[in-house]
Amino acid sequence: MDSQWRKSSRSGSNGACVEARHVQPAVEVRDSKDADGPILRFSGDAWSTFVTGLKR
Repeated sequence: MDSQWRKSSRSGSNGACVEARHVQPAVEVRDSKDADGPILRFSGDAWSTFVTGLKR
């Protein structure tokens, strides 16, 4: 992941999506419908743990 915002390829067309981007050393997440709204920031370790949990 780079500094561009990206949506999951599995996102539907209903607009209820989140976007993520990698900003060293963190990962940022936002609501795709509110690009100027709040951004959540997670450490790389926390993001990896989250993604691993999703894959289970």
